Amino acid sequence: MTQFQAEDLVRAHYKTGIYIGEFIEERRNALLIKVLAVEKHPMQGDLHNPGKTDDVFFHQRKALSYQEKANIHTQAVEPYEETVVPNYIESLKQSVHQLKEKLNRRETDFNEYALRQLENLEEQYFKSPNS
Repeated sequence: MTQFQAEDLVRAHYKTGIYIGEFIEERRNALLIKVLAVEKHPMQGDLHNPGKTDDVFFHQRKALSYQEKANIHTQAVEPYEETVVPNYIESLKQSVHQLKEKLNRRETDFNEYALRQLENLEEQYFKSPNS
C-alpha cells in the first residue's frame, strides 16, 4: 500500500530522468504519476551500455512531456518536499542546460554523440510554433 494520496506531489526517477509530478493512483508494482516538471533530463545513448558508442544503438531519449502519465516503480517515487512546482518549460530548459554543461566538461565520443542528440531535442522541444 502506498503512502501517497491522489494529487500528492512526488519526485520520481524514471529511467535516467527525474521528474516532479502528481500521484494519481497505485498500480500493481508501480505508481501512476502525471508529470508536471523535469528535474533531470534523461541521459542519451544506450541505457544498458552507458558511455559507449561502438556496437550499440545510440538512443535519443526525450524527457517525459507535460502532463504525460507514466507508471513508475514504487521504490523510485518519493514525496516532493518543495512548496512550488517549477514551470514545465522552464524546468525542461534548465535540465537540458545542466546536461549539456555536464557533457561539455570532457571531450569524448560519447559526450559528442549525446550533445548532438540533445541539440536535436532542443530544436524539437523549443521550436517556434510559427516556423
